[in-house]
Amino acid sequence: MNTILIIDDESGIRTALSSILMDEGYRVETAEDALIGLSLLEQTFFDLIFLDVLLPRMGGLEALEKIRSAWPGIEVIMISGHANVDMAVKAVKLGAFDFLEKPLSLDKVLTVTKNALTIQKLRHENISLKKAKQLSYEEIIGHSPGIQAVKDRIEQAAQSDARVLISGENGTGKELVARAIHFKSGRADKPLVEVNCAAIPDTLIESELFGHEKGAFTDAVSSRKGRFEIANGGSLFLDEIGDMTLTAQAKVLRAIQEQKIERLGGEQTLTVDVRIIAATNKDLEAECRAGRFREDLFFRLNVIPIHIPPLRERTEDIPELLQHFLQSFGTSDIKLSTEAMNFISQYAWPGNVRELKNFAERLSILCETETVERDVVENMLGMVSNIQSSKTIKKSAAGELNSPTGLPSDILELNYNDAKDLFEKRYLEYKLSENGYIISRTAEVIGMYPSNLHAKIKKHGIRMER
Repeated sequence: MNTILIIDDESGIRTALSSILMDEGYRVETAEDALIGLSLLEQTFFDLIFLDVLLPRMGGLEALEKIRSAWPGIEVIMISGHANVDMAVKAVKLGAFDFLEKPLSLDKVLTVTKNALTIQKLRHENISLKKAKQLSYEEIIGHSPGIQAVKDRIEQAAQSDARVLISGENGTGKELVARAIHFKSGRADKPLVEVNCAAIPDTLIESELFGHEKGAFTDAVSSRKGRFEIANGGSLFLDEIGDMTLTAQAKVLRAIQEQKIERLGGEQTLTVDVRIIAATNKDLEAECRAGRFREDLFFRLNVIPIHIPPLRERTEDIPELLQHFLQSFGTSDIKLSTEAMNFISQYAWPGNVRELKNFAERLSILCETETVERDVVENMLGMVSNIQSSKTIKKSAAGELNSPTGLPSDILELNYNDAKDLFEKRYLEYKLSENGYIISRTAEVIGMYPSNLHAKIKKHGIRMER
C-alpha cells in the first residue's frame, strides 16, 4: 500500500484530497505547513507528496528544494490556487513531477498520482538492477573447497523462495551471501531490505520490523511502515537474528507462517510476500537449548543452511582476496614478498575477510614501496615477529592463567554458555581499555561492527571508563 503525504494549510483541501486518495486504497498523512511536513518525512517513509505553493512559515518552492535534496526518491506534485506559468516552470525545474491548479479535478488528481507512483516504481526497479550488477555473485572471491561449497549452495537457494539461514563468524561475508541469493533469485527486481537485529534496541525492534500507527506509543507522532511491509515482494535479510528478543521472535514466527503482519497499535492485518534470509554468528541450536531462541523459529529459518568458513580455514583464498581489495583501492601494483605472503597466510585473522580488507586499505595508504616485506606486514598488523605470540592470552583482563588448559580457572568452573559470556565480557573489557574506550577503533581491531560492539557492551553492562 502506497503512503502519500499532503502538505496544505487549507483544511478543506487536506480533507477533500485525503478522501479522494483513501477511497483509491492509498494510506494518507497530512500536514498544515511545510515544517510539519518535513518533520514527518524524517520519521516516516512516503511514496508521494502533494505540496501547496503558498504556505505559512516556509513556502512550498523552498520546501520542494529541501525535499528533492534530502529525499530524491520521492515524487512531489505541486498544487496552487494562484498558479502562473512562471511558477509552474520553476517548480518543474526544481524537480516537481507535476503542477495542479485549484480547484482540483478528481480525474486529474488520480491520473497524476498513478503516473507519479509508476515512475517511482520504475526508478526503484532500475536502482535494484544496478545494485544487483554491483553486488553480483562474482563478488564472492575465492576458489577454496569451503567457499566453492558456499557458491554452490547460493545457486541452489536462489532457485526457490525457501528461507535461508547463513551462519559464520563476524566478518566472513554473511551480508554478501544474502545479497547474492537475492540478486540471483526471481525477486532481484524487488527490494532487498536489511535489518541488523543487534543494532536495534529491544524496545524498538518490533516497531522497526512491523511498523506502527500514530499514537501507538509515546514517540509515535505518525504512522510508519515496518521492514516487512517495505520488503513486500522482495527479500528481508535479518542479520544477527540470534540477538532478537523472544517476544519479537514470536511475532516473526507468526509473520513467516501466515505471511501477515499488524502494525503496532493497528487493527488492520496486512498480507506480505517476503522471502526471509537470516544470518547469525551464534550457535542457534545451543541458544535453543539454553532457552534464548525459539526452537520452532529455528526450524522455520533453517530450511537451507549455509555455513561460511572463517578465513583461517581457507587460507588459499587470501592472495586472491588481497589482490581484489588492493585493486579496489587503486593500488593493485603493490606486491607482497614470499615471506610476507607466508606470514599473512599463517595469521589467524580473527576479524576474517573484513579484517583483511581493512589491512589492504591500510597497506594502500601507508605502503611506500611496491614490494612489501614481512616486517612491514607485522608492523601494520600490530604484531611481534613470533606468530605464536598473537595466540597467547594476556593475563590482565582475562584473569590469571592458573589451570593446566591455559584458561582462567573461574571460567572452567562454569557451564558452556556462562563461560562464553564471561570470556566475551573480559575480552571486550580488555580490548576497550587497550584502545582508549574508543568504539570505532576497538571494533576495527577485533573485527566487529561498531553497532554490534555497542550491543555487546550493553548486554554485559561494561563500564566505559577512560
